[in-house]
Amino acid sequence: MVDAAVLAKLEEGYAKLAASDSKSLLKKYLTKEVFDNLKNKVTPTFKSTLLDVIQSGLENHDSGVGIYAPDAEAYTVFAELFDPIIEDYHGGFKKTDKHPASNFGDVSTFGNVDPTNEYVISTRVRCGRSMQGYPFNPCLTEAQYKEMEGKVSSTLSGLEGELKGKFYPLTGMEKAVQQQLIDDHFLFKEGDRFLQAANACRFWPSGRGIYHNDNKTFLVWCNEEDHLRIISMQQGGDLGQIYGRLVNAVNEIEKRVPFSHDDRLGFLTFCPTNLGTTIRASVHIKVPKLAANLAKLEEVAGKYNLQVRGTRGEHTEAEGGVYDISNKRRMGLTEYQAVKEMYDGIAELIKLEKSL
Repeated sequence: MVDAAVLAKLEEGYAKLAASDSKSLLKKYLTKEVFDNLKNKVTPTFKSTLLDVIQSGLENHDSGVGIYAPDAEAYTVFAELFDPIIEDYHGGFKKTDKHPASNFGDVSTFGNVDPTNEYVISTRVRCGRSMQGYPFNPCLTEAQYKEMEGKVSSTLSGLEGELKGKFYPLTGMEKAVQQQLIDDHFLFKEGDRFLQAANACRFWPSGRGIYHNDNKTFLVWCNEEDHLRIISMQQGGDLGQIYGRLVNAVNEIEKRVPFSHDDRLGFLTFCPTNLGTTIRASVHIKVPKLAANLAKLEEVAGKYNLQVRGTRGEHTEAEGGVYDISNKRRMGLTEYQAVKEMYDGIAELIKLEKSL
């Protein structure tokens, strides 16, 4: 049963959200009927409530989405709310749809999107993974955080070749190492207010860490927003090389650590925007002529299912006319198709910028 204090908090939060001018997907789909149907439900194993799912969106009316899954079962128990939000965000992935089997495709078909280095400053491809048998952030105990960090650290220490590197735990990290990792734009900070409100930052910095290879082109974040964020990146626009490295790394890690996967939703992670392939392929790109008319830039990007963000990611401004542009759809298509959408879209944006 959901206790009285949680129910009172839900009712109060719901009333405020309903009266607000929030544009979040949570507000759009959390009708009174859906709210009443779900407010007394809990997930079987970890006893997560509707409050655990929606508290971030109740506190932050400026959220774009506003919900998180406290554990994998939440996607089923609270499907009445998750399904329409997933469909809206992922470009029509319906509750009757099934995410295709994982397929990274032929890596060699991607080349360099900007061989002359005029527009693309850097390229990054990342994916999220959750370790089987553990809940997501809000339900993890401190002991589980530490246990997971141990598993991740020992798994990654077995990587060879260009993936070979070192794991740095956040706990007890030397100031000089910390500053260097921040300067390299590697180190994640404690979660923003959206994650804080979702209870995703407890016991910080326990059980958190970062791994990077010797060339600093491959890194893994442990227990930031997801259990694992696997990232491949480098300067310039050689998507083929960057994507190839990511695929190699994911395959190597999966041999050693089983990932949470669902037949319908694909790979499961904490945020419903990041299901399915969980792949986000992005570039930092200078397109000053297109950017002079941001609405136009966003319109063209939208045609290719691309998302335009500020230089430092979500909720930030573009610095010096540099935008972060990435694929938006992560579900209902394969990893290869998701990366191809970004590749084709960026090629088109560069072509347009040249023609202006």
